[in-house]
This record gives sequence, structure tokens and C-alpha cells, in this order.
Amino acid sequence: MAIEKIKVPVLSESVADATLLNWQKQPGEAVQEGEILVEIETDKVILEINAPQSGTLTEIIKPEGELVQSEEIIAILDTNATPTVVSKPVSDKTVTTTVTHLEAPPPTKTSPAVRKIAAEQQLEPAFVPHQGDRVTKADMLQQDSKMSESRDLNTQNVNVYKTTEFTSPAQNTPSSVSKEQPKDTLSQRPRERVPMTRLRKRVADRLLHAQHEHAILTTFNEINMKAIVDLRQKYKEVFEKKHGVKLGFMSFFTKAVVVALQKFPIINASTEGDDIIYHGYYDIGIAVSSPRGLVVPILRDVNAMSFSDIEKAIGDFGRRARDVQLSIEELTGGTFTITNGGIFGSMLSTPILNPPQSAILGMHNIVERPVAENGQVVIRPVMYVALSYDHRLIDGRDAVQFLVTIKNVIEDPARLLLEI
Repeated sequence: MAIEKIKVPVLSESVADATLLNWQKQPGEAVQEGEILVEIETDKVILEINAPQSGTLTEIIKPEGELVQSEEIIAILDTNATPTVVSKPVSDKTVTTTVTHLEAPPPTKTSPAVRKIAAEQQLEPAFVPHQGDRVTKADMLQQDSKMSESRDLNTQNVNVYKTTEFTSPAQNTPSSVSKEQPKDTLSQRPRERVPMTRLRKRVADRLLHAQHEHAILTTFNEINMKAIVDLRQKYKEVFEKKHGVKLGFMSFFTKAVVVALQKFPIINASTEGDDIIYHGYYDIGIAVSSPRGLVVPILRDVNAMSFSDIEKAIGDFGRRARDVQLSIEELTGGTFTITNGGIFGSMLSTPILNPPQSAILGMHNIVERPVAENGQVVIRPVMYVALSYDHRLIDGRDAVQFLVTIKNVIEDPARLLLEI
């Protein structure tokens, strides 16, 4: 017997523990090297634990739903054992087969998000209609929707059957039906109680901590987006053809933020006890949506990145956030955060700090508005922006001038090239 202990991977310092989600294998089952054994959920990401070698899973030490810590042993793998044999009587004869030889669905590729939905809805991803060899989250949700509609239809048919089979025509009058309605209908209205995910609980805790421990103040400004809109319209096709990625607004704002942070380093600083920590680098967090909620992956050393580098990285973050594939390291750290509520149609908001950072920029939707230029009223694409900051550390003057710097750079993008 060759024993291999399956352990929780090393978690980052900011992650105290994790929750075991769902075991993909059970004791006695054969396991191939690299196969997923179990998924664990931290405050930030869902991680997969794979089999280090081929063998048989002999024991599960930690069940689903259990809290585990870094390098804790959760299962035992025997790399020499053979899979458990299962006997099944059929027509007075015994057919012997292994678990691995039972009817198996065709091989498909799935993401952690897909497997989580499959476990919750008791669906087999391989049998869900899909294209190619990958089952997507959209495929799973569409199949679940169809099943829900089928269940609803069956329920309606049962209700119709009961009405026609067990009630007389006289009982079907509106007055008699209303009399039979229960008096206390409020308590019978549909409700569903579901526990918060670890991510949602963590977000709630961090938001409350930020509001309780920081003196948050928000300053606003508006940006005439015409110059950026025209520049993007002029070069978007050439840019995409050369770099293989679309030219968006986020790269302009990310670059503008770096210019402003270099001019006002206190905005890039954080507090640690009674000390102020000035960061000599620019790691910008970009808030993106995921099936589990809002996450903030980090762009490292943005000052050294090109426009195309930024656009590619943000696009990659968005895709992997939807598939719950971001690593803990990619979600840890950061000196400043940008959140874009404009993609959801937000006109104006006051973003909350992402501690230990001291400031966060909120972008919003672009709307055509009347603007005064040279004594004339003209229509221009305008975006409202908001900067929330910790007033214990950052003075109002620095915050306002920081936001004005971003406004000036966006309204005159030649400043990015000239670094002025």
C-alpha cells in the first residue's frame, strides 16, 4: 500500500480558512492523476484540488461543508489499490463490474461554476445540450430553466385534474371558490431561504468594516468624453487588427489614474496602525462581476503596461471571473481600485473603499448632455465620476485635485503621450 495524503493547498495570508464544496469522488472509486477530487471555496475564489497520482480514494476525512485550513489533510489516496468491485443481480445472475466501468456520460469540459450548478440542481453536465466538448454556465442555466418550466406545467396539470375530478360544477362558481380560500394567505406566499456564500459574507463584513473604521468622503466631477470617444472611433479598427483586442475606455482611465497617482502619492498610500505606507508601485484593482458576486483582480505595475496589455488583462479577468478561475494571488493586494457601474447603467454612485486601500474611483454611464463651450450650448457625451477616499489620510484638496487630474487627462488624451 502506498499512501498519498490529500491536503488543502497553501492559502494566502489574507485567507484564514476554506469550505469544502462537493467531492467529485467517493471512497473506493478509481482516480486518475490530475482528476478533480474536490472543490474548496475561500472568501475570494473557488479552488480545485486534483489527484497528485493515480490510485483509489480510500478515505474522506473532511466531509462537504466542513471548514478546513492550509495544508490540512482531507482525504487518503492509495496509489496501489484497485477500485472497489460492485455486484449487481440481474435475472438471477450476478454481473460483476467496477464502478469505473458503469455507463459513463461522454467526456466534456466543465468549469467550477458549471460543476457547482450541476451539484445544486442535480444535473449531469454531459447530458445537457451544448456545442463542442465544453458545457458552459449558460447551457446549465438554460437546461435548469427548461426543467423548471416542465415542473411548473406538471403542477398546473395536477391542479386542473384535481379541480375537474373532485369538484362539482356548482363548486366552480367564483363565489364558492373565493369562500374556500384560506383566510391567512400571507403566510402561504412563496419564500426561499438560502445561506450567504462565503464571498457574499466576506464582502458584507469588509463593507461594514470600511464604513466603521474609515472616514469615507466622496467628491464628484464630470468629464467631457468627446475627445476619447472620437479617438477611439478613429483608431478602434486599427487597434483591434494589430493587438487582437478591442480598444475600450478602461485602458484610458487606468492610464489616467496612474498619472494622477504619480502626482498625488498620498492617494496610492494606505494606513497600518499609526503609520502611513507609501507604495512605490501601481497595482490597480479592477472590479468585475462573477457568478458569486463582485471580485477585484489586480493589474500589477500598471505604469509599465501598454493600452493593449491593459485591455487584454481586463478581458481575461472578466472571462475567468465568470468561470470562477481567478487565483487567490490575483485577488490579493492592490493600491487603488476602479469600479465601473456604467456598464450596468449607473448614472452616479458613491463607491465604498476596498481596505486597506485609501481611495476608489467610480465610473458611470456616458450620456449625451448639454454643455457650455465658448459661450455656446452644445451636446456632448458626459460621464460623472466619483472618488471615495479615507479623509483620515487624504485631505479634500488632494482628493479634488486628483479627480481633476483624471478629468484633464481624459478630456485631453495627448497628455498621456506627453506625460504632462
